[in-house]
Amino acid sequence: MSRFNTVAIAALTAGLVALTGCEQLKVDTGRLLRPAEVSEIVGFLAGFGTTFAAVPDLLAMLRRKSSEGMNPRMGAIMGAFQMLWIYYGFLIASRPVIVWNVIAVLINFLTVGAFAYYLRRERETGGGAR
Repeated sequence: MSRFNTVAIAALTAGLVALTGCEQLKVDTGRLLRPAEVSEIVGFLAGFGTTFAAVPDLLAMLRRKSSEGMNPRMGAIMGAFQMLWIYYGFLIASRPVIVWNVIAVLINFLTVGAFAYYLRRERETGGGAR
């Protein structure tokens, strides 16, 4: 099994393990839909910066159309642990934690997926340093 598949399976397993503890999860949907505190606004602003920190690497890889210089482990690890942040966000009914981490999971797994795509293409064409 390739490293990518191993990391993907580990990330999915971690997410499923986290979700199995959701049976007694009670979410205050009223609080999730209407920010009542300034702290939630600050949370949205802080989440914006950390969520989109991986975007420059993703864009650079897409522009180069190459996996050169990229390491997918960080994206896979971050995505797996951000799933736990999403779970935590539901536990504390924090809209910023939930929203930004859902977006961050998508960005990180997009990065890992793009890396795998370009690496496979480079190996098929004989290009790249890997």
